[in-house]
Order: sequence, then structure tokens, then C-alpha cells
Amino acid sequence: MSGRRSSLPPARAIAIASAAAAALFLTARRLQASEQERRRLADEQAALRRVATLVARSESTEEVFEAVVREVGLLCDADLARMERFEADRTVTAIAAWSRDGQGRLAVGTRFELQGASIAAQVYETSQAARVDSFAGASGPIAHEAETLGIRSSVGCPIVVGGRIWGVIAASTTRDTPFPPNTESRIAEFTELVATAVANGEARSALIASRVRLVTAADDARRRVARDLHDGAQQRLVGVIAALKLAQLTRASDDGESWTLVGEALAGAEAANAELRELAHGILPHILARGGLQAGVSTLVSRMRVPVNADVPGERFAADVEASAYFIVAEALTNVAKHSRAQRADVRAWVTDGLLHLDVRDNGVGGARSDGNGLTGLRDRVDALGGRLRVESPRGGGTRIAASLPLRAHGAD
Repeated sequence: MSGRRSSLPPARAIAIASAAAAALFLTARRLQASEQERRRLADEQAALRRVATLVARSESTEEVFEAVVREVGLLCDADLARMERFEADRTVTAIAAWSRDGQGRLAVGTRFELQGASIAAQVYETSQAARVDSFAGASGPIAHEAETLGIRSSVGCPIVVGGRIWGVIAASTTRDTPFPPNTESRIAEFTELVATAVANGEARSALIASRVRLVTAADDARRRVARDLHDGAQQRLVGVIAALKLAQLTRASDDGESWTLVGEALAGAEAANAELRELAHGILPHILARGGLQAGVSTLVSRMRVPVNADVPGERFAADVEASAYFIVAEALTNVAKHSRAQRADVRAWVTDGLLHLDVRDNGVGGARSDGNGLTGLRDRVDALGGRLRVESPRGGGTRIAASLPLRAHGAD
């Protein structure tokens, strides 16, 4: 029995086959596009997670900014990316930049006026995402820089912090093909993370500033009390002592009872004067204000029965930094004298990278508690200045108290 032949004409069969092939091709293209979109979304989510992790870890805002412009540049297939902060005088400052070739050609740290064509100017005026498809013939400092760098087009989105336009993130390309329509939405995903990082940084800065004000106010109060004691009660006692000494000299021939009374009064006045002097020193020693940290530490060392080797720079620091450093050394040496049973101790201070470093060590029995009242108070003071305090005191291994204090200009508020 012979096989059945197709009843379709050849032309019809070819048309059906062609349609089927076209359908298969379109399906394959859709599947390919779907896979590319899936990979794009996965890459975008991975980038957002990386930046969110940085923000959650309270890393420095500078590190977050650099990570964001890098991720934006890569995700948008850009050649350059930049983050800029708006200033109060209608200018914008570049605070982070990325380039595909790694040359860092964008001018970070430079302030530009918001004149002429630019993403920053459009965002500043509209508070909306913006794009510039060509800088050819455009005016203004940012447009001039774009032409110098060979930028053909840019896309950017606003960064909104606390309801105010804080800055802008922009991606740029040096190629003729402009960015696709969804580029703005991809950049916008990162602006909320940047806003969170900025808000966190501003909150930390405000907290540190508040703590510094509290520490400074406490130190100012100490200085006022010390000055009042010196200028008031101490001076009055000095006068009493002088008068009593004079009475001793002029009444040497009197009966023994008056002599005894004057002697007792004199002894009491001298003791009170000594106690007031020590109290004033405990509040804030005059030698610290007059001679700085080196003089203050030298005075502390001179009172020690244990040999102490001190190496402290003679330069002056801001009053709150000097006071904090002094109290750290004083507390450490007090522990040496009272608890350590050490035969020697070392005090070192030095400055590097904008920080005053302190290191106090002894060769005693160790075991010091880092949660004691004295060290807890010091830790609060150091935290208030944005510094770090470390206590190492293994049993039998001596004690080390180390601190790093950010420096401010001498005499700064």
C-alpha cells in the first residue's frame, strides 16, 4: 500500500513552513530577551544589596558614594558616572566619580555654577530626573567639561534627603547611542540608599557635635570652678594664713594658750588651702591650660612613685582634646598607682593622620576592668569626640590603655 501524499500545494507548504520558522525565531528572541531581562534585574538587585549593606554597616558616606557611582556606571553601561551635592549658593560640588577606563577624569571636589546645559541644573530646577542627549554647542561650565571629556549624553536623578533636594547622580556616555528609556528608573533605585546614607551621616555628625558641646561645656564649667576657687576661696585663705603668721610673730610673748590657738588656726588654714588646691587641680589643672598636654602629663608623672617614661609632643591642641587626653593619662596612671603593682609605666602620645594617639602601658598584674566607673566615663568622653578607646589588661600581662582622638584646630569652637 503506497503512502499518502500531501494534498497541500508546494507554495502553501512553503508558506506554512516559513511562518512556523518565523514563529520559532520570534519565540527564541522573546526567550533570549526574557533571559537578558532576568539577568539585568538580578545584576541590579545584587548591586542594590551591596550598597544597602554598606549603608547598614554605617560605613563612611564617602565609601558609600564611591560604591554607588561605580554600581550606577556599570549597570547603566555608562562610560562615566558622578555624584554631586548642591550648595547653598546655587552651585554644585562633585563628591564622587567613576570612569570605565579607571582614569578618574571627572573633577571630584570641584564646584560648578549651575549655569547652562547640565543634568545638575535641570534636576535643581525641576526636582525631577533629567537627561541631556547632546552637549554640542551648549554653554555653561558643566557643559564645557562634558565636551572636553567627549561626553555625548547624560542621564541623572535627584537625591532627596529630608524633603530637600540634596544632590544628583548622573551617568554619561561618550558613545553616539543614547541611554535607553529605562535608565532614569535604574538610577533612581540608588538615590534612596544614598539619601539614607546621607541622613545617617548627618545624624551621626549632629550627635557628635552635640556630645562635643556637652564635653566642652563641662570642661568650661571645670575651668570656671577652678578659677573661682583660685581667685576666691584660695586667695582668702592665703590672706588668713599671712595674717596668722603675722600674729604669731607679733604675739610671741603672749601666754601659751593664745599661741596654741593661733597655731591651730594656722594649721587648719594651711590644710584647707592645700585641699582646695588639690580640688582645683582635680577639676582641671591650671598647668594644662597654661602649658598644654605635655606640661599636664609632666605634672602627673612627677607625682608618681613608680618610674614613668613619658614621650608627649609639646604642640598645643584644642582645649577639649587636651582635656580629654589629660584625663585619659590621669586615669591610667591612677590605676597604675592604686591597683597595678607595676614597677614601671610608659606614656606616649603622637599625631598622625589628623588623630592624637595616646598609649599608656604598665608591667603590672593586669586584670583591670574596662567597665569601671573611671574608664566608662573616659569612654563616653572619647566617644563624644568621635574617637576610640581601647583597654587591654590580661591577667599577669600588664595593662594598656590606648586612645585615638580626632584633632580640631587649636582654639576652634
